[in-house]
Amino acid sequence: METYADWLRARGDDELRALLSARPELIAPVPADLTALAARAATPAAISRALDRLDRFALAVLEALLVLPPPVRPRALAAAVEATPGEVDAALDTLRRYGLAWGNGSLTSAPGVRQGLPHPAGLGPRVREVFAGYSTERLTALITDLDGEEPRGFPDSARLLDRLADVLAEPADLIADAGAEARAALEQLAWGPPVGRVADARRPVRIDSATTPIERLLARGLLAAEDDRTVTLPREVALHLRGGRLFRDVPAQPPPLAADGPAAGRAAGSARADLVVRAGAGEAFTTVRLIEELLERWGLEPPPVLRSGGLAVRDLRAAAALLDVEDWRAALLVEVAYAAGLLTRSGDLDGEWLPTPAYDLWLMRDTAGRWVELAHGWLKSDRAAGLAGERDDRDRLINALSEAMVRGSAPATRRAALAVLAAAPAGAAVDADHVRDRLSWRFPRRGGPLRDRLVGWTLREAATLGLTGFGELTPYARELLEGGEAEPVLEKYLPEPVEEILIQADLTAIAPGPLVTELARELALAADVESTGGATVYRFTPESVRRALDAGRTAADVLGLLERHSATPLPQPLGYLIEDVARRHGHLRVGAMASYVRTDSPATLDEILADRRADPLRLHRLAPTVLASGLQRAELLDGLRSMGLAPVAESPGGSVIVTRPDAQRAEPPPSTEIVRLRPDDSADASMVAAAVRALRAGDEASRHGAEQARLRADAPAGDPPRSPAMATIEQLRAAVDRGGRVWIGYLDQQGQASSRIVEPVRVEGGFLTGYDATRAAVHRFALHRITGVSDLDDAPAD
Repeated sequence: METYADWLRARGDDELRALLSARPELIAPVPADLTALAARAATPAAISRALDRLDRFALAVLEALLVLPPPVRPRALAAAVEATPGEVDAALDTLRRYGLAWGNGSLTSAPGVRQGLPHPAGLGPRVREVFAGYSTERLTALITDLDGEEPRGFPDSARLLDRLADVLAEPADLIADAGAEARAALEQLAWGPPVGRVADARRPVRIDSATTPIERLLARGLLAAEDDRTVTLPREVALHLRGGRLFRDVPAQPPPLAADGPAAGRAAGSARADLVVRAGAGEAFTTVRLIEELLERWGLEPPPVLRSGGLAVRDLRAAAALLDVEDWRAALLVEVAYAAGLLTRSGDLDGEWLPTPAYDLWLMRDTAGRWVELAHGWLKSDRAAGLAGERDDRDRLINALSEAMVRGSAPATRRAALAVLAAAPAGAAVDADHVRDRLSWRFPRRGGPLRDRLVGWTLREAATLGLTGFGELTPYARELLEGGEAEPVLEKYLPEPVEEILIQADLTAIAPGPLVTELARELALAADVESTGGATVYRFTPESVRRALDAGRTAADVLGLLERHSATPLPQPLGYLIEDVARRHGHLRVGAMASYVRTDSPATLDEILADRRADPLRLHRLAPTVLASGLQRAELLDGLRSMGLAPVAESPGGSVIVTRPDAQRAEPPPSTEIVRLRPDDSADASMVAAAVRALRAGDEASRHGAEQARLRADAPAGDPPRSPAMATIEQLRAAVDRGGRVWIGYLDQQGQASSRIVEPVRVEGGFLTGYDATRAAVHRFALHRITGVSDLDDAPAD
């Protein structure tokens, strides 16, 4: 093939689809033709993303392809990387699929790859390249020192470079002559990177005047000065120091996954698998319960948003104390709730962290469905919860829910780490070190301290959220990662919600399992949670009963709820407690004067006025049954309750005001998304197929003329079709299912009508995506701008 574009053009449709599936960024948007695709594939950004997807062995084969002299054959590559021909062939197939190497017999790297790998295999340029910037005078002096005599005649730079390359082809004597210290300096650069930093690298130096090890190397041509501060080790010298090898050790297979700890004493086979899934399901249930408990509290008492964004440390610690968990786990829970769209901030200034309306819909799902939403949010979120409480590069505190938590590589690292667990043999609990080793082989260019930390956080968070149990991936987590139905798998291992509680004579109630949502809410209103675990213990107190009455419940409501859901007869002490609190509840009524106290019993007001504890309330009698106060109504209510009374708030019309605040909700800002998602590394198969058709059509148009190509795809004659909106959507979806072509009428932004022949690919989010045969490209059409649709067979004849 003459060019890279010609090679792409000669690929079959299956091979093009494989390329675009492996590198989906190449079709965003779809190029006009295959020549444009070849140009886009060679851009630095596209090359860098493709290189990032290669494993260590495939990357080594590509680097060897850049280093070896052309023409390069597979047998030479196998010798260079010390691997079998079969292993090299598999790596070459990967490189061809990614479009990074092309050619059939002799192989060539794709355009842009050499620039993307400036030091392949850790080697610098050859002698002729690295010394090309030297002047003729300096090259002459260098050759004179190495040969012992000045070159004759008037040699040009090319001849001097050839002579220098011949001398440095066997540099053993020169290295020995430079001394042990100089050789040690070369050894530091031998395996890469081949560049170093020194002061005044271009200073003139000769063998007889060189004093330092670097000067002795520069004088002998064993190092080349690229600029005033950079020296480079020539490739020939580096290969001599390596003994002719390109790589120290490049295994063709990933490192094995070893079990975390000895296998002795473990449950084997199905017994261990059952332990794993039950342990994971228990953590999954706990996560759902804790997030519900936290958001219920924040719906009533929302924490403020910091001016710099995020959640204050004291509020995070309060959440941890409420849930009885560590601070890092509380940070994870709030981040997961945020990522799943259940939590957001209200307003831009002086906002609060509040549940969203999506939280109420989430509560309507069963426990397994709730967990799946949380797990999806965690997998896709670009926020690293493990950073909460640490400090950034400027020594500023990183708060949970702040923008400083964002790390773009987090979602890819999570999925990669979980994929390693999915590949582990059954019964093996893989530790973080083995996951890091496997990822270092699988994605060698994406390594670094941040990835190592993200791997550790991922394994810890996966265990906390219930994706793993005893270090192994659970079956429902596998389904989740593969895009399957995780909900039914998890549901089998979760406890069934119960509708009955055991009420005891000591004013406690025991929930033997998770309660149905409505009962849990009502019980949490009328009783305080005393302990949690396998069973939840609630305790009824006068304060908790008054809380329910303040929320508008009556004594009959509370008693009726408990009688319906109690597995045992209601104990008399509990009935007496509820009736006694209800009898006193509302006996006093508080209004605004700033405020007043009203009752039907003048003796009660006499007692209040005689009580010294009422002095701060600034009360005075307006009538035998009315006291006035200068305090606000809320302050007066709190003061009377501190005296052991049970007043209620009263409206100007005399009706009771429910003083318990209703749960608040905040809508997510319309201009932003709750979770910023990293672009996915996969592409929809139907979109890839449509892109291949568009590329082929673009090539056809470029060969025969764009106008002729458009004529072949002209819409039928006559006015564009018109149809009702719902019928249009249904007909488009039917065309997607059967893979047919349709004729649509479309209005552009200026209101101009046009006819299009479209092969629909997807209908979602208010848009039709499909291959526009009229313009030989993949387009997105707004559904509300489509005036009508008809099958192509139903269109009027031209």
